[in-house]
Amino acid sequence: MNKVILPAGTTLGKSFEYGVDVNLGTYADPLWQSIRRLLGYQPTDTPTTQDAQTYDDQGAPNNDVTGWGWGLAFNVQVHRFLNTGLFLPEVEYLLDRTRPHSVGELAVADVRWYHKPAEGTPNPNDAGRGLATVAKTRQNIGPGGEIEMFGFSLSGKGAYEEIANPFTGWSATAPKVSAVIEVAAGDGELITIVGEGLLDATGVTIGGTSVEFVPVNGATVIAQMPTGDAGDVAIIVTTPGGPSPAFTYTRGA
Repeated sequence: MNKVILPAGTTLGKSFEYGVDVNLGTYADPLWQSIRRLLGYQPTDTPTTQDAQTYDDQGAPNNDVTGWGWGLAFNVQVHRFLNTGLFLPEVEYLLDRTRPHSVGELAVADVRWYHKPAEGTPNPNDAGRGLATVAKTRQNIGPGGEIEMFGFSLSGKGAYEEIANPFTGWSATAPKVSAVIEVAAGDGELITIVGEGLLDATGVTIGGTSVEFVPVNGATVIAQMPTGDAGDVAIIVTTPGGPSPAFTYTRGA
């Protein structure tokens, strides 16, 4: 028995209690997508120092911290869409920053990371956002059919920003539809549904009719208009987090 008594209401932390997101939107208007099937998360904070030694130190080292470098490393079990061959959008986002044409700002990723506890309240002081360059390696390269995995290393560009911890719990949240790009689409035409939390869509209804659809990323679903009359119809996207609030769309014939 451990005789050192811990305060009441505490719990032992676990190694998997962290999340990392990538920004699929703009810096000013972010669209955060969590990196799924993440493991091996390892942050690194490195001080930048300057020699401040004087005679009074009598030969002992004396260094001032003038700034902090940061980095993240993690592995991802990668999943592909069967109909396109593409990886999940968060993986494609990181891979896009490692391609031969990715130089300058095209090589920069906008990411955030945060404490994500199995139970209890997330640490409000353990969350950050920063810009970084990306390096990758392919893991599990043996002939035995191991799970495909990428290793990513992110090197910070400048200091990161301390942010409010965005974690709101493990339960899935309902999606949201905010717009349809096409105007007055009619029978059989494809429409682009835009919103949040759409990647894991399990169903789409337009005017109460279930329709064919393909999730593109967390912000976009392509769907086919059913047969119907011109006028206002309700569009609802359903995910494991539940149905979205109905979005009113004025369709054509």
